[in-house]
Amino acid sequence: MRRSDFVFECRVRNWPEYNRALISRGSLTVWVDEQAVSAWRRRGSPQGRGRPRIYSDTAIECALVVKTVFHLSLRATQGFLESAVRLMGVDLPVPAYSTVCRRQAGLDLRLHPAPARQPRQVVIDTTGLKVFGAGEWYVRKHGMGKGRRRTWRKLHLCVDETSKDIVAVDLTTSAVHDSPHLPAVLDQVEGDVGLVSADRAYDSGTCYEAILSRGAIPTIPPRRNARFSRAKDPPPFRVERDAVLRYIKDEGRYPWRTSSGATRQSLAENAVSGFKALVGVKLASREFERQQVEALVKSQVLNRMSALGMPESERIAVG
Repeated sequence: MRRSDFVFECRVRNWPEYNRALISRGSLTVWVDEQAVSAWRRRGSPQGRGRPRIYSDTAIECALVVKTVFHLSLRATQGFLESAVRLMGVDLPVPAYSTVCRRQAGLDLRLHPAPARQPRQVVIDTTGLKVFGAGEWYVRKHGMGKGRRRTWRKLHLCVDETSKDIVAVDLTTSAVHDSPHLPAVLDQVEGDVGLVSADRAYDSGTCYEAILSRGAIPTIPPRRNARFSRAKDPPPFRVERDAVLRYIKDEGRYPWRTSSGATRQSLAENAVSGFKALVGVKLASREFERQQVEALVKSQVLNRMSALGMPESERIAVG
């Protein structure tokens, strides 16, 4: 019996633990913990002119996290936190929605993925997020009229293969191509990087050079019209790429994908799918600086959900 005659399905081996993690995602104490409460008020002497700030950056970040997790507007987030503080019996002031909106652009946020014991194997992918516009129905009915264009942003995600954490994220305009932006995404990845996987949109010299400069191995499928280098002394990235082309020419594209690990690109696609399913396909902010912070907050939320518990799946032949 050939392997292709079998039908496989995936089963979760740790369903009780994963089920509890799914329930915990809706717990308010997960997102508004004691650490956030203790750092709610701004400490230290005021700097500069004007009225001293009451709320710390942690309080603003906490409000944005609650807004993201429970899919609320800024005004609804203020009401939610006011009721939560009242029920918790904590003496804390709640920032107004206008304060959260104003200070969102100035937040200096960082992703804090789980530390890696070995060099990270990362996967990079890009997706689009809608910002604002006339909407799908208006475009279908009336066409792309003047001033009615839909606005999009490109979200670049870098995912750790082992922990499934988002280790780097960046937001650009829709006019930016994927490949020139890969070095900026890799610069955000802390620690050693052992392997970088991406789709064929990243098949460029810029991407190869950025990956090799980190001491990592690139696994990028070459384009269909890729050609060998004709230089007598090609640069290192062309030597690496020519080796891939030679392997594909001798053995085939699919054997190269399985042997090199290029099939792990599906992990980034899963992260993109989870991003849109859990925290939405749109960005609520209008200004680009606030949109970048919003994308970071959403990535932090996904990392916290992953830390609560992830499914451990295995393939089982059923027929």
